[in-house]
Amino acid sequence: MSDRVILGIDPGTSIMGYGVVEINNKTPKLVTMGIIDLRKLDDHYIKLSKIFERTIGLIESFMPDELAIEAPFFGKNVQSMLKLGRAQGVAIAAGISRQIPIFEYAPRKIKMSITGNGNASKEQVASILQHTLNFKELPKDLDATDGLAAAMCHFYQRKPTNDGKSYNSWKDFISKNQGRVK
Repeated sequence: MSDRVILGIDPGTSIMGYGVVEINNKTPKLVTMGIIDLRKLDDHYIKLSKIFERTIGLIESFMPDELAIEAPFFGKNVQSMLKLGRAQGVAIAAGISRQIPIFEYAPRKIKMSITGNGNASKEQVASILQHTLNFKELPKDLDATDGLAAAMCHFYQRKPTNDGKSYNSWKDFISKNQGRVK
């Protein structure tokens, strides 16, 4: 039995990447990764409907405890940003409809957590994930590893401290660590 399952999503209106990791004894294990290819669909609203349906399908198949999603980055093309934001919103709505906590991460934050470099390429992110999670072949479409990267970023961000304690404030830390404070 796993401690928790994380679904990571890299939203897109042409290709949506996803990855699922299972955490056992604080160790992540790849469950699956892939893409939802929407390029053959012309109507933007049909694409949004498919994103919602397929995200619900992923949730029902893998029963994630948490959903990590890449936040849209700010670009120059306003129309592209709007479409990407809608795709992200629909995937988030699918998670909310199943009462799954949502965690949003900026693209630079995801890259930084995986590679240590916020400007890393898709190939660098994919290569490090391949090494970390020990899978044989990189997927043909690296949007899959981008979805996986969102899940792993969340794993790294939410990793408990070594002592297993959590703190709500400095006052809380001090009260729980009298021997460490002078």
